[in-house]
Amino acid sequence: MRERPVDRFGFVMEQALGHRTHYRNLRRYVEEDSSAASTWLPIEFEPSAALAKIPLLRSNWSARASWLAHRAVTAAREKTQFDALLYHTQVTALLSPFQRDIPIVVSLDATPINYDAVGAYYGHTSGGPLESLKLRANQRAFAHATTLIVWREWAKDSLVNDYGVPAEKIHVISPGVDLAQWPRVMPEERLAASAGRLPRLLFVGGDFERKGGRLLLDCFERALAGRCELDIVTQTALTPPPGVRLHTTLTPNSDELKQLYAEADIFVFPTLADCAPLAVPEAMAASLPIVTTRIGAIPEMIEDGKTGLLVAPGDSDSLHAALEQLLQAPERRVHMGAAARAVAERVDDAGRNAARVLDVLRSVSSSKNATMQGAAL
Repeated sequence: MRERPVDRFGFVMEQALGHRTHYRNLRRYVEEDSSAASTWLPIEFEPSAALAKIPLLRSNWSARASWLAHRAVTAAREKTQFDALLYHTQVTALLSPFQRDIPIVVSLDATPINYDAVGAYYGHTSGGPLESLKLRANQRAFAHATTLIVWREWAKDSLVNDYGVPAEKIHVISPGVDLAQWPRVMPEERLAASAGRLPRLLFVGGDFERKGGRLLLDCFERALAGRCELDIVTQTALTPPPGVRLHTTLTPNSDELKQLYAEADIFVFPTLADCAPLAVPEAMAASLPIVTTRIGAIPEMIEDGKTGLLVAPGDSDSLHAALEQLLQAPERRVHMGAAARAVAERVDDAGRNAARVLDVLRSVSSSKNATMQGAAL
């Protein structure tokens, strides 16, 4: 029997914030598939010494990322004849239309217009003389792509409504969580573990202010001290009050971090600005109920009242009220956590979703080959 040829795919991957975690998870599972030969082109956020001398590339991440991606892809194509290319995110893809003879998949967590809605907390401003140029460049990249992958319906809606992308051209595939790293915790196990001690809240956010850490800390000191304990995982130096444990050296997926998730009773993530944060499905995979905010794609990720509780961003009183609900109802919170885990298994399995990404790449590659064969007849 004739063996199926190996698919040759290139992955151009943004290396900023949570996209690094997505890159690591996707790469791990893609490389386990022996029927695909992958080339990885990570695009770093910080400019090199040479790029720091060029004004536009020094100051504009989208321009810099797209230029670096175009240069990396052009060099890689001198060595490999790719069947398809995936660009993640759209900031790497603005020059992808110059790759005219190969199927292109653009993957993104949020469109630029999605990002504009929350960008102030990232130090991002929109508007100005370059705004129309940015819109046209993104429209061109989206139109040129053979297909697009988005993490949530939130971004799909923006592609359709703000950029005119046909809905049938878009696949919704969560980046997922490595579920093997987060063993399921049964309700009775969590109830037994929490018996006879104060409930434990867990906050994880490198950017302490943007992720709502200050709001949570103020809420804890004002109304919750002495009634629960709080673990804060962040890169920000703080002086924790009594009842708060600070962790500033933990790394993603470390044993110490996973132990904190296993010992927690509630994951608290009162973020002020986010798109589709990976911290949410990770907490769901850890079988934790989540108290978080109605921002970005989060309302799509959390079913209010079933897998967690949603509050308005920046609203300390609502945050306190939501935490009170769960602190007073241990059985409710463990059953919420079990429901969250079930959603993670159904929607956020990184292994299964990496296979779906490969299926999309194979589909656009097959379509391209069929078109070329038809034209040759």
